[in-house]
Amino acid sequence: MVAAEQSMTGNEIRARSRAAEFTQQTSGLASGYVQCNIVILPARDAAHFESFCKLNPKPCPLLAVSERPGDASLPKLGADIDIRTDVPQYRIWHDGMLTEQRHDIVDLWQDDWVAFALGCSFSFEEALIAAGIEIRNISEGVNVPMYRTNIDCKSAGPFGGKMVVSMRPMPAADAIEAIQICSRYPSVHGAPIHLGDPRTIGIHDLKHPDFGDPVTVQDDDVPLFWACGVTPQVALESARLPIAVTHEPGHMLVTDLKNSELAEKP
Repeated sequence: MVAAEQSMTGNEIRARSRAAEFTQQTSGLASGYVQCNIVILPARDAAHFESFCKLNPKPCPLLAVSERPGDASLPKLGADIDIRTDVPQYRIWHDGMLTEQRHDIVDLWQDDWVAFALGCSFSFEEALIAAGIEIRNISEGVNVPMYRTNIDCKSAGPFGGKMVVSMRPMPAADAIEAIQICSRYPSVHGAPIHLGDPRTIGIHDLKHPDFGDPVTVQDDDVPLFWACGVTPQVALESARLPIAVTHEPGHMLVTDLKNSELAEKP
C-alpha cells in the first residue's frame, strides 16, 4: 500500500473506481472517511431487508437507503455518488448463489432497484490506530479476516441466517481499550460481540477465514470478534432472491462522511 492511496479522499477513490482504475480492497485507505458495505436488491424485497437491518443493528448498521427505487445516488453519503460504478468490486447473486464478480453494474441496473449502505468496521480501525493499537490486517497489508459463526440473526421475511464476524487479534491490554473505543461507534458495528475462544461462536480455525485473509495471531494475543457487514451476503444466500448485488468483501464504498461524525461523545 503506497502513501498516495492511503491519503486519497472518498471522492478520489470513487472517481478511480468509476474509471475502473481502482479495483482493490479499501482497508487502511482514505484516512478519515466512512466506508460502507453495500446491498442492492429489487424494491419488492426492500422493506423486508430494511426490517432485517433494524432487527440486527450490530452486523447491519444502516447508514443510507436510496431515496426512491431506481435512484443510483446516495446524497446522504456524497453529492456525486453513483452506486452503479463507485464500488471497487461488486458481487452478483442469482437465487442465493454468487454468480459473478465485476467492476460496475451499469448494464445490469434496473429501475426498481434499491441500494442500502451499511456501516463498516474500517471506520473504527482508524480510531484504534490513533490510540496506538496495532490493527494486524493493516500492518500486514491484507484484508481483514471474516468468519461465519453459529450465531443466529433475527429473521425478516426471506432474510435470515448466521452472523458473520471480522476478527482482529491484539494483546489483552489493547483489547480492553479497543472495546472502550469501539463502544463509541455503534453506527459502524460498535464494540466486539465476542473475545477469546473462537469455538464458542462456531469458528474452528482462525487460519482459514471464510472471507478476507488470515493474519498472524501471536501467543499473547486475544482474538476480538466484531459483527460484520458481510452478514447480509449470508442472508441473501438464504433469501434466494432472483437477483441481488453486494460489494466484494473488503471492497467498500468510500463516502464523503468523516469517521469523526459517527463517534458518540464518551
